[in-house]
Amino acid sequence: MRTIRPLLAAVVAALAFASALLFSAVPASAHDVAESTTPANGASVAEVPASVSITFNNRPLAIGSGVTVTAGGENWADGPVEIIDNQAVQKLREGAPAGEFTVVWRVVSSDSHPIEGTFTFTAAAASSTTASGTAGASPAASASVPTAGTAAPGTASNNEPAAEASQPFPWSIVGLAVVAVGLVIYLAVTARRKLAASNDSDADTSAE
Repeated sequence: MRTIRPLLAAVVAALAFASALLFSAVPASAHDVAESTTPANGASVAEVPASVSITFNNRPLAIGSGVTVTAGGENWADGPVEIIDNQAVQKLREGAPAGEFTVVWRVVSSDSHPIEGTFTFTAAAASSTTASGTAGASPAASASVPTAGTAAPGTASNNEPAAEASQPFPWSIVGLAVVAVGLVIYLAVTARRKLAASNDSDADTSAE
């Protein structure tokens, strides 16, 4: 019986290791993040841009996106969010005043998890009445931004088909999990054989 206990402990430890790999490491490796914004977070621009955008490391899903662009207590976002490649682009209405703008965004990443964040910028002049909204229209350079913030008050969607996740499949993790499961099976079989041998030895001793 003393021989069996260490083997059972090893089986439990290997099983816990395999479970940690399968249920913790794989999902954590798939989350997307925001890499930059236009205008950059905290930037000062000459005038209110025709649109703002957030760039991600993967293409977000088209459903469930929402962006508000607030200045003077009013939301200047115009229409739904557009997903263009790996960017979420939000056009602004004409007539937005000069001043500080707060952008609150929320998208569904390529692994179906919602992510959100905020950034700010300041415009020295009001928007031009002849401006046409295009992605990256602002002259401000992009910069890294945080990926956590207050959830957007509303969401918008478009009819663009959702993109497939571009994260590579973690084969190395799967390989480690297979090895761990194999170790569990080996230890279980070994423990069972030793237990059977121990029982046979006890039976022979009793027979004598």
